[in-house]
Amino acid sequence: MVALHCVSPVLYEDSSELVDIKAEGQEYPLLDRDYPKKFRPDATYLASMPDLQNGPAALISGARRKLQHVGISNFRLPLRFKCRDKSEVTLPVSVSGTVSLEACKKGINMSRIMRSFYQHADRLFDFDTMGAVLDDYLFDLETGDARLQLRFSYPLRMPSLRSGLEGYQYYAIAMELAELQTRRQRFVHLDYVYSSTCPCSLELSEHARRVRGQLATPHSQRSVARLSVEVVGSERLWIEDLIDMARIAVPTETQAMVKREDEQAFAELNAANPIFVEDAARLFCEQFQNDQRIADFRIIASHQESLHSHDAVSVLTAGESFVSASLDPQLFGTLSHPS
Repeated sequence: MVALHCVSPVLYEDSSELVDIKAEGQEYPLLDRDYPKKFRPDATYLASMPDLQNGPAALISGARRKLQHVGISNFRLPLRFKCRDKSEVTLPVSVSGTVSLEACKKGINMSRIMRSFYQHADRLFDFDTMGAVLDDYLFDLETGDARLQLRFSYPLRMPSLRSGLEGYQYYAIAMELAELQTRRQRFVHLDYVYSSTCPCSLELSEHARRVRGQLATPHSQRSVARLSVEVVGSERLWIEDLIDMARIAVPTETQAMVKREDEQAFAELNAANPIFVEDAARLFCEQFQNDQRIADFRIIASHQESLHSHDAVSVLTAGESFVSASLDPQLFGTLSHPS
């Protein structure tokens, strides 16, 4: 027999029998390696299981400071939503759920957030349903602050400009519910993708045509506005309402279906609505500040330049909910919509 040296328990076969091997003077017990399919824990067994996340403060690593957010992100499942036309749609949703954690507590049982969510997963989802989920895990996790966010792609069938064709436009949407110090706020976030024609470039192109007879084209580019609004009052703000406001403010939305007559129409629409990135922010603002269902809001616009090697960006906020002295270093990079 060849001697084996190791620091962890090793089993080898000798005369059809499993034998323990001594390692560094330690004798290891013989353990069962077969998965026990029929094993079911009883109440006594469950009570004996260790729970480090809910252990005493002595187990805390690092500074004993309060955490503003701890929970789960990108927990996915299909959910049902009601549309403005009273129809229903089932969409794949990415869920983030967090709570605050007091300085004296080690951690939370994160699976309770998921279990709370599944108790409501068959319901139609709106802010009322989200509130019921939030209430459940506020109670289950014995905390004062909590947040819940649903992210999904919302499809709308949109007509072309002139040809009569239709196609689906997909909108990046997030619904967010936050409770901080007993104040509950509702937010909707929309990424709106549009074309922006530079007013300066348009004027210079027309000058070259008029003065020198020189063919020239103004530069335009795919642009994105991330629109975030706080929803207030009892009257519902539908996702379609927010999209309509964005389209009224900046009508040069990118197109789902295009024939030649639509492409020509889009060129004319852009020429009729040239905008700098500053104009875009103020045009969206004009829509939001006149709607009684909207309180605080934030507008972040990015014109992803075809002339320059950089992007043109602007930020406009109203109210305290979105005020921040610091910007996420990757914020404007996340506004890129390749398709």
